Amino acid sequence: DDDQEEEEEEDDDEDDELDEDTLRVLISTDNHLGYAERDPIRGLDSFAAFEEVLALAKRHKCDMVLFAGDLFHENKPSRRTLHKTMTIIRKYCMGSNPVQIQIVSNQEQNFKRSLHGRVNYEDEFYSVDLPIFAIHGNHDDPTRDGGTEMLAALDLLSISNFVNYFGRQDEVDKVEVSPILLRKGSTNVALYGMGSMRDERLNRMWQGKKVRFLRPENVNSPLDGTNDEDEANNGQENTWFNIFALHQNRDTGRGAKNCVHESMIPEWMDLVVWGHEHECRIVPDESLVGTFRITQPGSSVATSLVQGEAVRKHIGLLDIRGCQFRLKPIPLSMVRAFATGEVSLGRGNAMNAEDELDPDDPKVEENMMEYLSAHVSRLIDDAREQGKNLREDALVEANKALQRKRHRRNHNEDDEEMGEMGLGKPMFTIKC
Repeated sequence: DDDQEEEEEEDDDEDDELDEDTLRVLISTDNHLGYAERDPIRGLDSFAAFEEVLALAKRHKCDMVLFAGDLFHENKPSRRTLHKTMTIIRKYCMGSNPVQIQIVSNQEQNFKRSLHGRVNYEDEFYSVDLPIFAIHGNHDDPTRDGGTEMLAALDLLSISNFVNYFGRQDEVDKVEVSPILLRKGSTNVALYGMGSMRDERLNRMWQGKKVRFLRPENVNSPLDGTNDEDEANNGQENTWFNIFALHQNRDTGRGAKNCVHESMIPEWMDLVVWGHEHECRIVPDESLVGTFRITQPGSSVATSLVQGEAVRKHIGLLDIRGCQFRLKPIPLSMVRAFATGEVSLGRGNAMNAEDELDPDDPKVEENMMEYLSAHVSRLIDDAREQGKNLREDALVEANKALQRKRHRRNHNEDDEEMGEMGLGKPMFTIKC
């Protein structure tokens, strides 16, 4: 057991050791900050999970964080929600450590909504050491409530230099997606983002070839503006790792016009980060066209009573070196346990013969209530067991973090890492 613990500790240390050419990105989506904020029990759930996400980014020495939509549950979040969100971001994203990534594209085009038209960590009046890049989702869509200014909640975080808001499309009749070109050492990443749009409208423009992706020709040249249907890079070797973050319905039986089909996405993409779908499918799947992979992080907080929300919540730790990548799933512990079940009481449909109810029985209603009560009690026990396992996982991770912290102290290394969950004690926890 001791040998196994030592091996795990060595693996953690290796996992945190990055060379100058490896870009590490923490991927999360559908955080729904402010969901059920007035609920006396669940009111802090979304903030506890969000804090864990950023704490994990600090623990694993990420270069940046990517949120693929629905950071907020409402387009007009309450002052309470904004205050808690800004408090968490200040705690984990502000600091004196230098950011190792460089933006080599036209920042005024990438960050049109920011005050000075550039990434937040280059502002001389702010000290950002963990940059966040985010697109909007359907819940915090700037057009959701109408109005002339069409401000998104992310605009408030952008103007405050907490978040780099990108991927917004203001044209009514066309979509032009321009990438943020990131560089770390010899690794070059083209980050494409497209905030949520009405599926019918987007589908219509895609079919009409009015959705256009701009591409860089090579490492040292600017964007060439070629369409994704043209020859890729004019025959040159692709030197960019292409990531596409979007927040739309996937093709899961919603109808041909109510989703984005995988065949619509340019074949030269390398990795697609798909937001909006809450079921966690974090391990990258090969696309139907077979040229890129898709990761679906899912939500960090359950917002509906469906089976997909009961799947264990994860974030993704994405390492990119050159044109190769590795995505490591990391489970979240600061989430509420959730169990679902299915009951069929009709004749011939019940799982067991003794569960069948006779509709002619004069006590059928009493028997039904008794059976359903027992079934719900079993689900509650399952949820409690899940919650116990989640708390045990959180304790194990906290102990590992403290052991690494003591190890660094013993070796007289710089110790500005996390305490129990990050930079000290977590501000938000799950109420049982």
